Amino acid sequence: MTRDFTKGPILRSLVSFTIPLIIGTLLQLTYNAADSMIVGQYVGKSALAAVGTTNPLVTLVLLFTNGICLGAGILVSTLYGAKKIDVLRRQVSTGMIAGIIFTLAAAVSMIVSARPLLALLQVESVFMEEAVSYFRLVLAGLLFSFIYNYLASMLRAMGDSVSPLIFLGVSAGLNILGDMFFVIVLDMGVKGAAVSTVLCEALSAILSLFYIQKKIPELRLGRGWLVFDRSLLRKTISFGFVSAMQQSTVQLGKLGTQGIVNTMGVNATAAFNATNRFDDFAMIPQQNLAHAMSSVMAQNVGAGEKRRVMITYRIGMYGELIYGAAIGLITYFGANALMRLFTSDPDVILEGEKYLHLIAAMYILPGITNGIQGFFRGIGDLRVTLVSSMINMGVRVAAEFPMVFFFGMGFEAIPWSYLLGWIAMIGFELPYLVHFLKKHRG
Repeated sequence: MTRDFTKGPILRSLVSFTIPLIIGTLLQLTYNAADSMIVGQYVGKSALAAVGTTNPLVTLVLLFTNGICLGAGILVSTLYGAKKIDVLRRQVSTGMIAGIIFTLAAAVSMIVSARPLLALLQVESVFMEEAVSYFRLVLAGLLFSFIYNYLASMLRAMGDSVSPLIFLGVSAGLNILGDMFFVIVLDMGVKGAAVSTVLCEALSAILSLFYIQKKIPELRLGRGWLVFDRSLLRKTISFGFVSAMQQSTVQLGKLGTQGIVNTMGVNATAAFNATNRFDDFAMIPQQNLAHAMSSVMAQNVGAGEKRRVMITYRIGMYGELIYGAAIGLITYFGANALMRLFTSDPDVILEGEKYLHLIAAMYILPGITNGIQGFFRGIGDLRVTLVSSMINMGVRVAAEFPMVFFFGMGFEAIPWSYLLGWIAMIGFELPYLVHFLKKHRG
């Protein structure tokens, strides 16, 4: 059910809202993680590399569309806090229509150009055909993914993070069973993993639509879903585009890294797929705590509760720091076991262990950057989040080239480049944060 974050204990609201977000994102990642683990164990390392090498491109489009959802969610949170329900409804329908148009255009264009796009990533010929097949099939379900994520963002903006979790839980569980059926029983290889993913994405979208129609009167729009309010479109595009660019900038950096890793051979490509999956899982609590901070702060911004905004930020940052230290310890001591979840190949495991031992000492830095970005999203200033993300990814890729091609550091260059990127990102964000905090106190 929807919740008003402008009243009641902030810590309780933040924790109770964040936990379903974390679990929900973990479940969402099981789509691709299940694909990777089952394909890697039952088909082979070439198939694992094929699934992994397409993931950055798929995620790029997903993050761009999810950025639209996130930007629209901030606007809806503010409107919900201000109790402007009529405007909220027009905002929701306008964002949905714009997002569907973009998603369809992106999916069709990338399906048509799948092979040249993968060639740009230096995908090796030994698994190119598998990569193209998987990529095209997953893109066919992109619209379902957008619809679910958009509706989930609207529910979360209004304080409901539990319902999207339930729908996703059902879908994720069925996806694992589907992977086993299509890949192992029917022996469909990477195509089976893609088919299972698309079917389960469609299910989560249908469940979300059904729930909103029955239980959420503010979003029970009926013919109102066809309302396209041009007066709201500019702000929708402004928030949605900046947020989408920030999300996709991160993935563009990963694409650059993927291209560099692909020059190191199949072992490095497979190891990067596995460690990249773990990074996604490890950073989920940091990212979702920051998203929860944004939602809680945005409602309070709409209600004019500045004091509650600042309390939310402080509590959120404490959580980010504590988690960053804890996940670092788990990663360092569990590196070998974590790699064995994805593969039994000793060469791939060795490469992955080197990466995880290095990155473990760095996880506190993305916690800091996520907390700061959550603050700026919550107050409605998305420019800082966009520019800082561009700096982070630009520094990463710029550092990887000399480390790999001139200094011969190999796969170990990747975590060191991440460290430089996070340091540069924090260096850009901190002056803006200090300025806002001083201005608020004054």
